[in-house]
Amino acid sequence: MNVSHQTYSLSAQCHLHILQGDLTRFTVDAIVNAANSSLQHGGGVAVAISIAGGPVIQAESDAWVRQHGPITPQTPAYTQAGQLPCRYVIHAVGPIWGEGDEDHKLADAISGSLRLADQLQLHSLALPAISTGIYGFPKSRAARIFMQAILAYFTQTPFSSLRDVSIILRDSADLSVFLQAAEEMFSE
Repeated sequence: MNVSHQTYSLSAQCHLHILQGDLTRFTVDAIVNAANSSLQHGGGVAVAISIAGGPVIQAESDAWVRQHGPITPQTPAYTQAGQLPCRYVIHAVGPIWGEGDEDHKLADAISGSLRLADQLQLHSLALPAISTGIYGFPKSRAARIFMQAILAYFTQTPFSSLRDVSIILRDSADLSVFLQAAEEMFSE
């Protein structure tokens, strides 16, 4: 069961929720997958999403890459959600720690996911802590970038279709890091 730990206003219409839970069980219009550029869902959050959603996710991911080529942080892909309790999976490529320009790439992956959700006219979106698992991005640094990128997006996009954006964290340690970053950002 997903329990909200904190909610922040992003605009008059949209709220940010920071929760601990299982992303694959979250009922929203779309969830974000922390993907690789070739959309091969073999590890981390990606494999959990692929298993929970069923083979349609990998099949549509393969078709996307054949048609559009590899995805980048700025240009996420999307597929149907299969057996997941959402309509779509947005596949965002976050940076691998140490590859260079990681902060900018992570911010692009976050804003690209929000932009694609708007293009799909979605009202709710849930994101994992992109790049902080097997890609090794430091969690406290990523949490600050998440807050900055999300706030910047809604400042620049006042008429977003999104009403609820959630960051779903796997454990209480990750939750604490993201809540601290949110408190620092939203108390200013």
